[in-house]
Amino acid sequence: MRLSVLIPAYNEEATVEEVIKRVAEIDLEKEIIVVDDCSTDRTPQILSALRQPGLVVIRHDQNRGKGAAIRTALAAATGDAVIIQDADLEYDPQDFHKLLEPLQEGRAKVVYGVRSLERQKWHMRWGNRLLTMLTNVLYGSNLQDMETCYKLLAADLVTGMELRADGFDIEAEITAKILKKRYDIHQVPIWYSPRTDKKLTPLDGLPTLWALIRLRFTD
Repeated sequence: MRLSVLIPAYNEEATVEEVIKRVAEIDLEKEIIVVDDCSTDRTPQILSALRQPGLVVIRHDQNRGKGAAIRTALAAATGDAVIIQDADLEYDPQDFHKLLEPLQEGRAKVVYGVRSLERQKWHMRWGNRLLTMLTNVLYGSNLQDMETCYKLLAADLVTGMELRADGFDIEAEITAKILKKRYDIHQVPIWYSPRTDKKLTPLDGLPTLWALIRLRFTD
């Protein structure tokens, strides 16, 4: 099974090269698609200097948001499955194997990595828990971590999914559309180390909150 690893990146000069290195070291057939969302730091220079087999780098000519970067990466993906990988060091690509296992065994078409949120700042932790709880109430699901970055999806499922979100609400849009199609989301625990200089603020949760409510009753 060939895996497309989608890496949206915006101003990640401190970590993007190391993330790509760690992904490349995983013993899987894969392609790595990095979308530089018009970074203003050294991220473009770092990416242009990399000579990693299977690496595709796409640059937006203006900053469009994480969701737009993921949609761009999805359009370029050619694997049998796709997974989102943030360009920081919060997640460990070593978990790809356990995430892929349910797909390879035919037990699932969607797998989410479940984080422990205990080390997150309290407002981020409770914001994540609130959004997950709301998802379960609205969609009748039993998710433990809706906002996880590690969303692994079979390629044929993604192909028929019309995504429109440009921002962080892409997480809610992906989840809502999966659940409305009545796919079961398999969940496995993953390693997670929250960053202290998180770009997100509590206000960034509002578009996600609205997306969950809006998508419950519309397409």
